[in-house]
Amino acid sequence: MRAMATESGAARLAAMHRPFDRGDARTLGLSALGGALEFYDFVVFVFFAKALGHLFFPPDTAPWLAQLQTYGIFATGYLARPLGGIVMAHFGDLVGRKRMFTLSVFLMSVPTLLIALLPTYAQAGVLAPLLLLLLRIVQGIAVGGEVPGAWVFVAEHVPRNRVGFACASLTAGLTVGILIGSLLAAWINARYSEAEVQGWVWRVPFLLGGAFGLLAVYLRRWLSETPVFAEMRERRELAEGYPVREVLARHRGGVAISMLVSWMLTAAIVVMILMTPTLVQEAFALPAALAFRGNSVATAALAVGCLAFGWATDRFGVARTLLVGAIGLAAASCLLYAHLAAGAQSQFVPLYALAGFFAGTVGTVPAVMIAAFPPAVRFSGLSFSYNVAYAVFGGITPPLVGWLSASLGGMAPAYYVTLTCAIGAAVAIALLQRPLPHG
Repeated sequence: MRAMATESGAARLAAMHRPFDRGDARTLGLSALGGALEFYDFVVFVFFAKALGHLFFPPDTAPWLAQLQTYGIFATGYLARPLGGIVMAHFGDLVGRKRMFTLSVFLMSVPTLLIALLPTYAQAGVLAPLLLLLLRIVQGIAVGGEVPGAWVFVAEHVPRNRVGFACASLTAGLTVGILIGSLLAAWINARYSEAEVQGWVWRVPFLLGGAFGLLAVYLRRWLSETPVFAEMRERRELAEGYPVREVLARHRGGVAISMLVSWMLTAAIVVMILMTPTLVQEAFALPAALAFRGNSVATAALAVGCLAFGWATDRFGVARTLLVGAIGLAAASCLLYAHLAAGAQSQFVPLYALAGFFAGTVGTVPAVMIAAFPPAVRFSGLSFSYNVAYAVFGGITPPLVGWLSASLGGMAPAYYVTLTCAIGAAVAIALLQRPLPHG
C-alpha cells in the first residue's frame, strides 16, 4: 500500500511539473474554438432582445414590459442549466468527459437553428413565445453541460501547474463567442434599419449559429479522453452510483465556495458584457452603434483579461488573483456607469474596455472550482455548483437589474456588480487563510 501511495504521489508530481507541450496546445485550441462557436449560440439571443421583444409579444405591449419578458425568456435558459449540467456531469464522471463534451454542443446547435425558423407573434400568436421559450430551455440544458465539462476537460489534460491558464484559455474562447455575437450585432445595427432587422435580418445570426454548432461537433471528434479520467478508469477509481450525492454529502464547503464565486462571474458576464449595450441605450440614450462598438471592444478586452488572470492564477495563486480582480472589476464598473450618469459619452469605449479587462477575473473562477473537488466527482461537483448558482443568480439578474434600473436609475447595474465583487473578495480572503484541498 505504501509503495502504491508513493507511486501515485510520484505520478502526481510528474504531472504537475511536466512541460506544456504541443498536444496540450492543440487540445486547448480545439476546445476553445468549439466553446466559442457554442457559446455564440447561447448568447446571441440577448443581443437581439429588443427586436425579439417586438416580434414575439403582442404589439400593444409596453416597450419596457416586452423587454422584461424577453429577458425573462433569456433567463429561462439559465434556469434550465442545472438539469443538463447534473445529468451530463453524472455520465461524465461515470463514462467519460469527451462524450458529454461532444453531446452538449450538438444539443445547442439544433435549437439555435430552429429559433431562426420560428414564426413571430403576428404569424402564430401566443404559440410564438411558447416555442421560443421551449427552444431556450433546450439551449440552457446544453450549455449546462458544456461550460463545466469544458473546464474539467482542459484542466485534466494539461500539467497541474498550468490549470489556471488552461481554464482561462477556455473561458477566453467562450468570450470570443460573445465577441462574435457582439460584432455581428454591431454590423447589423450599422448596416440595416430597425424595420429591416425586425423584418428578416434578426434570423441571420441564429442561422449562422446553427452552422457554427455543427462545425463545433465536427471539431471535437479530434479530441481524446482526459488522462486523469483514463487513469481513474484503469485503476478502477471511478465514482459509483450517483456522484452528485457524494458531492453533497462530503464536499459541501467546495459547493458553497463555488457557488459564491459563480455569483460574481454571472454579474461580470451577464451585466457588464451581455446587458450593458441595451441598458446604456435605455438609460443614457446612447446610439445603438456606439453601444455595440463599445461592447465589442470590451469583449475583446475580456478575452485578454481572462488570459492575464489565468496566467496570474498559476503565478500568484487563485486567492490573490481573485482578490485583485474583484476589487478592479468593482472600481471599473462604477467608473463606467458614473461617467455615463454624469452626462458624458466621450470616454465610453475606453472605460468599457477597462471594465471588460477586469471582468477577465472570471478566468480565475474555474481554477477555484477545479481545486474544490477531487477528480472522481469533479465534473459533478463543479457542474452542480456552477449551474445551480447560475440558474439562481444568472436567472434573476436580467429581470432584477432591469427593474432596479427603472427604480433606482442608471447606476443600478454598477451597484449590483459591486455587491457581487464584495462577495468574491470575501471568498478570496477566506482562501488566503485556508487554501482549497485539491489545488
